[in-house]
Amino acid sequence: MQTQVETRVRLKKGKERPILQRHHWIYSGAIAEYGQGALAEVYSHSGELLGIAMMNPGRSIAGHMLGFGQETAFEALQSRIQTAVSLRKTLFHPAQTNAYRLINAEGDGIPGLIVDSYNGVLVLQLSHPALEPFKPTILDLLIQETSPRAVYEKSTSFLRKKEGMEEIRAHLYGEAIPEVEIVENGLTYLVQVLEGQKTGLFLDQRDMRVLIRSISSGRRVLNCFAYTGGFSVSALAGHATHVDSVEISKKCEPLLNRNLQLNGLQNHRFFAEDAIDFIVQKPLDYDLIILDPPAFVKKKEDIDKAFRAYKDLNRMAIEKMPSNSLLLTCSCSYHVSEELFQNILFRASAEAKRNVRILHRHRQALDHPISIFHPESSYLKSFLLHIC
Repeated sequence: MQTQVETRVRLKKGKERPILQRHHWIYSGAIAEYGQGALAEVYSHSGELLGIAMMNPGRSIAGHMLGFGQETAFEALQSRIQTAVSLRKTLFHPAQTNAYRLINAEGDGIPGLIVDSYNGVLVLQLSHPALEPFKPTILDLLIQETSPRAVYEKSTSFLRKKEGMEEIRAHLYGEAIPEVEIVENGLTYLVQVLEGQKTGLFLDQRDMRVLIRSISSGRRVLNCFAYTGGFSVSALAGHATHVDSVEISKKCEPLLNRNLQLNGLQNHRFFAEDAIDFIVQKPLDYDLIILDPPAFVKKKEDIDKAFRAYKDLNRMAIEKMPSNSLLLTCSCSYHVSEELFQNILFRASAEAKRNVRILHRHRQALDHPISIFHPESSYLKSFLLHIC
């Protein structure tokens, strides 16, 4: 694979409008002519140069725009990375929060690239095959712009597998730091950058952890799908009287306990159980329950199955929760829109025969920008519900 333009793509008549509006995706059905190669100049049907795309033929989304207009690939990468780093410097005071998303794929104009920063340790994920030859360039730009302590590649995402790419875990630069201590809104967490899920911590829920901290005082809290306890730490830091964390992976317990200890927090129990089984079998006598499951749908074809799974999970919780309790329920499935998720919660509440009110919707973390030209990159939805 090369880092220079290898071929040309010519779109069908009238299919250039999304690209002119800076949308990143080129659907296979929009292509009139395409040669061979991973990096292509994209032209309208009439011959206007629209930009440069990373191609992956055989997929429904056959191309992802990297540069628009006359930009070269290097110019696009350099500009996007510099802009992304500059934005993050304005968002967080390092004494309060030193862990954040540095590059958010299409949201920062680079499809297929995620970079998270944990107290100066960068963890990157590549999920598009045409980005692979640009890895040295991306690494050099990141080092130049951020002076990191270390850079790891942890390209293990579902999107990468979907593109037919093998997983990569590699130390690319700097010190070997498999575990790093970070600060988020004044609370301390340990992040295992090599072994943890995703890049190590679910940074996209940062502002929702703030919400949980603000409403937990005097409440008994249940945190399902707890992972390493971000919501549990936040609830106890907000003076919850007690927190139970449910996580099917037993290996999460030691790190969760260490996170509690780092913050001087007690009144906690860990249950190494399937969260759905826990909800079915236990009485759920809690004042606040958090449901933040992994994605129930990875493919659009599975949307009906996901609808039922989300509905049943929330119905079972809503049926058993006490009156005047709160439920924070989330979906990180790309194919479940906020409108659809609200409809799912409506169905769950109706089947549970409970009166339910929406108190709050998800607050997007500032380091997870969404391009106004590419709304499909919005994936995380949350509703805070009052169970009457």
